[in-house]
Amino acid sequence: MKKILQPFACVSRQTLTILIIVQTIMVLGWWHFSANGLMPAPGRVTVALAELSASSQLWDNILTSLMLTIKAMLYAIIITLLISWLSVIPFFKSLAQVMVKCRYLTLAGLIFVFTLLTQNGATLKLWLLIAGIVPFFVTSFLSVIVNIHQQEYDLCKTLGYNNWRTLHEVIIVGKADKVLEIIQQNFAIAWLMITMVEGVSMSEGGIGTLLIKYNKYNDLTKVLALQIVIFLLGLLFDYLLSVTRLWLFPYIRKTK
Repeated sequence: MKKILQPFACVSRQTLTILIIVQTIMVLGWWHFSANGLMPAPGRVTVALAELSASSQLWDNILTSLMLTIKAMLYAIIITLLISWLSVIPFFKSLAQVMVKCRYLTLAGLIFVFTLLTQNGATLKLWLLIAGIVPFFVTSFLSVIVNIHQQEYDLCKTLGYNNWRTLHEVIIVGKADKVLEIIQQNFAIAWLMITMVEGVSMSEGGIGTLLIKYNKYNDLTKVLALQIVIFLLGLLFDYLLSVTRLWLFPYIRKTK
């Protein structure tokens, strides 16, 4: 028991699971006893969650949000890889550095610009989401490239590889597993942004549209129920990405 309060102490997976369960029960207990007329109790939220789960409206909007998120992620990954791979070429290095600084741009100030550049609401939401994701993806992958050990480059030189072959072997192929790791780490950013982006154009629906609708009518019970759905879906995708990474690159198990 002393270990759970000691810095750097190692605990078993079973102990960690028990801690998570106990802490979850404590949070739910605090929520139940602190609920009042404005804040719904967990029981009411659970009932609302069951009602939403039984309706086709929820699943149709979830599917819309997932399709938009996945499409934006695919575009963002392609753009990120091109910028990151080319960053080792001096001519393109400045582009990568500018993209890193774009993390500090707020999407709210770019909505009008993207509205002028896009043809409809669906395209607007897609490119707003891409613009919000790419700078973080590029930042993460550039940190991977910067931390590559010099020995890996020296080995390629010893084998007689030219610079382009070295780029292919060390970065493109050698760090392919890191791409999935970055996707797993940054998927949460895209999933959190989806509700904001869908509020810009609500004609196609989406889980963000539902949140805005229930917020408009102060239906806090259904808002919290939707938050639980968003949270659980995020955990599910995080798990699926982790399993996929271990399946495609089983050698990373040995490095953990």
